[in-house]
Amino acid sequence: MRQVVLDTETTGIDPKQGHRIIEIGCVELVNRRLTGNHYHQYINPQREVEAEAIEVHGITNEFLADKPFFKDVASDFIEFIRGAELVIHNAPFDVGFMDHEFQMNRSAVSNTSEICTVLDTLMLARQLHPGQKNNLDALCKRYGIDNSHRELHGALLDSEILADVYLMMTGGQTDLNLSGHGDSTQGNQSEPIRRLSANRKPLKVVMATADELEQHEQRLDLIEKGGSQVIWRQ
Repeated sequence: MRQVVLDTETTGIDPKQGHRIIEIGCVELVNRRLTGNHYHQYINPQREVEAEAIEVHGITNEFLADKPFFKDVASDFIEFIRGAELVIHNAPFDVGFMDHEFQMNRSAVSNTSEICTVLDTLMLARQLHPGQKNNLDALCKRYGIDNSHRELHGALLDSEILADVYLMMTGGQTDLNLSGHGDSTQGNQSEPIRRLSANRKPLKVVMATADELEQHEQRLDLIEKGGSQVIWRQ
């Protein structure tokens, strides 16, 4: 399964007011593993960037002056995301800007939905953590992801962080070494096996409650929604 974790930076908050994309950052996941493939592009928006937006992402008008127009990079961008599931935090915002750019520049596609499906991690986070803060910084703190190097928003950096957040939200670590032949230094291979005493009392078995079973099934539903196979249901 191929997924593309995507983020954009823009001149303002509403494409209907003429605001444009100025940066696109994407990282690729295949079968829940980062491949190292990425797409990153700054774009000249052919208009001024609002001061409030610059305070968020730090991208100035002077920096963008010599960057290509969206129409010049649209083909490469479309080919990178084509056929993938896009993983986006607050997807309506980014997809709205992408569709605006596609239509404005008469690109090969008019709407993102023509070539991609979309998973909104903000909606997913709200299902998992109702009533709590679910912005990217809050999720990093909740899942123990280091984003200390993130002083300003940047599309590529945010997409890399979001990839880590998404994997943790939908199942955590996926590459487990079960063979015993890894290079981990934990444990001592020469230590003898410790067996329980024959006189030990049987361990108490605590069965899951109906509520706990329901929560477990809801968690499995979310993992499947994220594109992973759930071995507990096989």
